[in-house]
Amino acid sequence: MFSPSQKYQLLVYHADSLFHDKEYRNAVSKYTMALQQKKALTKTSKVRPAPGNAASTPQNQSLPSEIEVKYKMADCYTMLKQDKDAIAILDGIPSRQRTPKINMMLANLYKKAGQERSAVTSYKEVLRQCPLALDAILGLLSLSVKGAEVASMTLNVIQSIPNLDWLSAWIKAYAFVHTGDNTRAINTICSLEKKSLLRDNVDLLGTLADLYFRVGDNKNAILKFEQAQMLDPYLIKGMDIYGYLLAREGRLEDVENLGCRLFNISDQHAEPWVVSGCHSFYTKRHSRALYLGAKAIQLNSNSVQALLLKGAALRNMGRVQEAIIHFREAIRLAPCRLDCCEGLIQCYLASNSVREAMVMANNVYKTLGTNAQTLTLLATVCLEDPVTQEKAKTLLDKALLQRPDYIKAVVKKAELLSREQKYEEGISLLRNTLANQSDCVLHRMLGDFLVAVNEFQEAMDQYSIALSLDPNDQKSLEGMQKMEKEESPTDATQEEDVDDMEGSGEEGDLEGSDSEAAQWADQEQWFGMQ
Repeated sequence: MFSPSQKYQLLVYHADSLFHDKEYRNAVSKYTMALQQKKALTKTSKVRPAPGNAASTPQNQSLPSEIEVKYKMADCYTMLKQDKDAIAILDGIPSRQRTPKINMMLANLYKKAGQERSAVTSYKEVLRQCPLALDAILGLLSLSVKGAEVASMTLNVIQSIPNLDWLSAWIKAYAFVHTGDNTRAINTICSLEKKSLLRDNVDLLGTLADLYFRVGDNKNAILKFEQAQMLDPYLIKGMDIYGYLLAREGRLEDVENLGCRLFNISDQHAEPWVVSGCHSFYTKRHSRALYLGAKAIQLNSNSVQALLLKGAALRNMGRVQEAIIHFREAIRLAPCRLDCCEGLIQCYLASNSVREAMVMANNVYKTLGTNAQTLTLLATVCLEDPVTQEKAKTLLDKALLQRPDYIKAVVKKAELLSREQKYEEGISLLRNTLANQSDCVLHRMLGDFLVAVNEFQEAMDQYSIALSLDPNDQKSLEGMQKMEKEESPTDATQEEDVDDMEGSGEEGDLEGSDSEAAQWADQEQWFGMQ
C-alpha cells in the first residue's frame, strides 16, 4: 500500500504514539525499525534516483530526520533508566550534526554518569549555540566551572540585547550557590530581586528560600516559599523542602494540606510524595515514610530530599547501614548541603562509630568553612566523647558568638550546661534566645531547667507554651505528667477540697493523649537538616 518513505513516516508515528503511552521498550523497537527503513530508503534513492519526480523531493524533505529519531530513542532509554544506552545512541551522532537539545541531553547524561569533562564540553556547546540557555549555565556552574568563565560566554549577547544587564549578576549569584558561599549568594539574589525586571520572580524566590534553609534561617525560608506559592499556586519545585520545614514547626495539618494540593497538581513529581512522607515521618509512621521516599526516588533519582527522607526513615527503623548508603548518595548529588552531611554523621553516631563521625565533621568544617552550622556540627560529635567536652564548649561559644539566634547551637549548649548542672546559666541562655524567637524545643528545655531549680509553676507554663507550638511534642507532655505525679503525694495530704480539685484535674486527659503522635523534638535533626 505505502511507499518506502511513507512506511518510514508511519513507523515514526507509531513509535511516537507508543512513547506517549509510556510503552518505552516497544517505542525503541519501532524507532529501530524506522531507522532501518530510512537506511534502506537512502540506499534506494542513491541507486535509483527518481528523475523528474518533483513531488518526491518535498515529501522526502518533510520526513523526520534520523537525528531526531535517535534523540527520541535516547529519550526512551532515559525513561527506562538505561543511561548507558542513551549515551551510546547520542554519541553515534556526529558532533557537527548535534542540535542544542541533543547536546543538552548528552551533558546531563554525562554529568549523571560522572563524566564531568565530557559534560562540560557538551554544556559549552549548548551555550555556543544558545548563549541564553540558563540550564546550561547552571550545569557548568554545578561542575565547578568558574562564574567568570561562564559569564564570558554570554558577554556578546548581553551587549547586543537590551534589558539583559541582570544576567551577569544572576550568574554571579548561582556561582556562589554552587561553591557553597550561601551568605554572598543570598545578598546577590536579594539585590537582583529589587530590580524591576526580576521583582516577584518565582524561580529567584524559590532559590532564595532554599538558601535561607541551608543557612538555618527557617523563618525566612518559609516566608519566601509562601511568597513564591502565592505568585504561582501550581508551583512544585522546592515544595518538598517547604513541607519539611512546616513539619519541623509542628504544622502537620498544613503539611497534609500541602501534600494533597501537590498531588492534585501532579503525582509524577517527587515533591508530593516527599511532603506526604514528611507527614508520615513526623507522625512516627516510619514504614510509610520509607515507602513514600522510595516512590519519590523512583520518580526522580536525583531528588536529594527524597534520599534524605528515606535515609531518615531507615535510620529510625534501625537499618543504619542502608540509611548510610542513601545519605552518601545525597552528599554526592549535593556536596555543599550541610544537611546531607549531618544525616550521615547521625548514622555514624547511631552505630557508635564516633571516629568516622569525627572524620566526617572535620571534613565538612574544612570544606564548607567556619560558620555557626559547621561549628555546631563538629561540637555535636565532640559531645559524644568525654575527652572532647571542653572542645565542644569552645566550638559552641564560637558558633553563638557568630549567630546568637542559631537554635541548634543554643540547644547543644543547653544540653552541655545540663550535664554540668549549671542550671542558672542554662536558664539565662534560653531566656535570652526566647526573647527574640519562639521555639517548641527551647520552651521545653527551659521547662526542664526550671524543674531542676524547683520553679515548678513557671516550668508548667513553659511546657504549656511548647505544646501550644507543637501539640505532638511528647517530651513536653511527659514533663507535665512527671510534675503532676510528683505533686500528687503532697496533694493527698492537703484539705479535702484540694483532693476534690485534684480529682478533676488535667492528669487523666494528658494520660489519654495520643502517645503515637509525631515527636520531632526527639530527633536532634530529622535528615540532619537545619
